[in-house]
Amino acid sequence: MDLIVSLAINGLATGMLIFLLAAGLTLIFGLMDVLNFAHGGLFVWGAFSGVWVYNLTGNFMLGIAAAIVTGLILGAITEFLIIRPVYGNHIQQILITLGLMLVLGELIKVVFGPEQKSAVPPAFLDGSFMLGDIILIKYRLFIIAVGIFIFALTTFILKRTRIGLIVRAGVMNKEMVQSLGINIQFVFMAVFMVGAAMAALSGMLMAPYSGVIYAEMGLEFAILAFIVVVIGGMGSFKGSLFAAILVGLTQAFMAYYVPALSLAVNMLLMTAVLIFRPEGLFKVKG
Repeated sequence: MDLIVSLAINGLATGMLIFLLAAGLTLIFGLMDVLNFAHGGLFVWGAFSGVWVYNLTGNFMLGIAAAIVTGLILGAITEFLIIRPVYGNHIQQILITLGLMLVLGELIKVVFGPEQKSAVPPAFLDGSFMLGDIILIKYRLFIIAVGIFIFALTTFILKRTRIGLIVRAGVMNKEMVQSLGINIQFVFMAVFMVGAAMAALSGMLMAPYSGVIYAEMGLEFAILAFIVVVIGGMGSFKGSLFAAILVGLTQAFMAYYVPALSLAVNMLLMTAVLIFRPEGLFKVKG
């Protein structure tokens, strides 16, 4: 029983990290109809910039802030220079963002060096505590809490605030929103920036979780994020959360009980969903 609980917590923590990355993709696609294959590059830039500030200052929260700011800046630049000219054209979006993904990965090596960087949890999140006979690792619980908070906050903003109303109205009829004196282009840029910031935050949180970061990790986790988006339903924010948890839990248990299938199980999950429920677990209402 203790082992099952421990594996479940590991899976939830991994799932929440994947969710933060996939949530940005879901926002960008669901609200803007943009396929951003450079999302993994934003993830790895968040990791490296955040860890650099964290190691420089010794302040973990400053590292998180630096990662988020990096995501916001790169998101704004990407939307303005790369995405804006190709709105409405998915083929061009795929090609140009794939190219950007490669560029961002190589720039990491230029700016921070080609070698791996190590990261450890901050002192206040280091170690573990006991709940009966179950060992609970503080940093993993922290990641789970952050993921739940981000999901609740984003859902509240989109569903219950004027900003969310403007965003959703702009998705349905941007000309109408523009006629009301609202700069819909700026709104879309803001959505893209938030999605990029989520990816960067995920990268920073991943660093102490895995203990090491490297330039190629962006592509690896981007693939997981796209699997989650497909399983959850393209554009479904709630679907991304449940799919990320499913992928995290499945990966954790398979890695322990059947290690040989731990890498393939996510692809098998996605294949099964595409066969039996092509719209994903949570179909977006159109």
